[in-house]
Amino acid sequence: MRLFHTIAVSALALATTLSAVPALADDAATVAAIEAEYDNYLAPLFVDFHQNPELSFLESRTAAKMAAELKAAGLEVTTGVGGTGVVAMLRNGDGPLIMLRADMDGLPVEEKSGLDYASKATQVGQDGATYAVMHACGHDVHITSMVGTARRLMAMKDQWSGTAMFIVQPAEELVGGAKAMIEGGLYKQFGKPDYALAFHVAADLATGKVSASEGTQYSGSSAVELTVPGIATHGASPHLGRDPVYIAAQIITALQSIDSREVSPLKPVVVTVGAMHAGTRGNIIPDNAVLQLTVRANDEETRALALAAIERIAVNIGKAHGLPDDKLVQMKITGGTPVTANDPALAQRLNAVMQRELGAAAFEPFVQMDMGAEDFAYFVAAEHGVPGYYFAVGGTPQAAIDAEANGGPAVAGHHSPLFKVAPRESVVLGTRAMVAAVLDLAPVK
Repeated sequence: MRLFHTIAVSALALATTLSAVPALADDAATVAAIEAEYDNYLAPLFVDFHQNPELSFLESRTAAKMAAELKAAGLEVTTGVGGTGVVAMLRNGDGPLIMLRADMDGLPVEEKSGLDYASKATQVGQDGATYAVMHACGHDVHITSMVGTARRLMAMKDQWSGTAMFIVQPAEELVGGAKAMIEGGLYKQFGKPDYALAFHVAADLATGKVSASEGTQYSGSSAVELTVPGIATHGASPHLGRDPVYIAAQIITALQSIDSREVSPLKPVVVTVGAMHAGTRGNIIPDNAVLQLTVRANDEETRALALAAIERIAVNIGKAHGLPDDKLVQMKITGGTPVTANDPALAQRLNAVMQRELGAAAFEPFVQMDMGAEDFAYFVAAEHGVPGYYFAVGGTPQAAIDAEANGGPAVAGHHSPLFKVAPRESVVLGTRAMVAAVLDLAPVK
């Protein structure tokens, strides 16, 4: 995940917003308490999560540990929501129901970060294969901060009023866990929240910084599978068959015309073929090839246009290479998520809170860096009508970012085997931001 879309807030509007809301009581003491909590309690918890990552929908150990931590903090805990999902309720009198979400799954990546607490974990995936597993996207930061936020809000119950609903979500990396929890009865069982909050640690944002859009936060995405039929034959006699590998290669090249020739240059779109599977030996032309794609766009119209173009291009390239009508290229959408957009009014309010509570210098205007996607969108989808606020928390020390800019070592991005963030700074700031948001949204009446 990454940062998105520059925000412009007028000085007058910002000043009005900041002056309209009083600062939190005893903020210095709150900051000191959160820092002490990390040093004395959360630090080993983070290391444990980092060293024991689990794949999407298989996060049994992580879910059990989160359930135990949240229960120990005094929350009402329910497990098994949408698979391995955990829901923990902190009821504190009358007031709004505020959802705080953290994703918990790792990735099938072998860690090469060089950290002394690097993951050496392996796990059998849903497909039966064994994978090295790593927290290569910072979800260990998110769940550690959630524990810190729960403990801090419990200790500060006299400073807010309402109910905090903590969601420990599986399978964000498959953009499937949020939808599974909704379909598993999340809102029917626990109530529809008045607000939904989440954050993502960002390797390309300096520690001490937060950033959030007042509109589009992350792109919508679709996972696409193309099955390219062929007619198998000997590799020395290609004229006797139809080569699906060659046809697939033509499709891969042609798909890049969607961005350059089919979609307006003012509308970003990405079509990436990330995997191709075909054949068993070099001298056998196989009977099919399978392509796996990700498609990203910032609005649903553009995403639909791209998907239609993919199918049209793939089918007709197959026809052009002689595939018969009963062996045309088949397209299947295997997953996806809508655009994640912050509620403008809520984002403006909480962006002002972040500047007031964390300091004006801590807020970074939100700038598009890539087209990452997030299934947090399912929690705040239009049919639910839940205002959402998703923000980024800096994970890389400014010195490392400056060194890269001056020709030094590159800062590893998300999903890289070299990915690493500064855990103390990230967890502490994420916790401070979440606590500040809840106290603002659920004041004591």
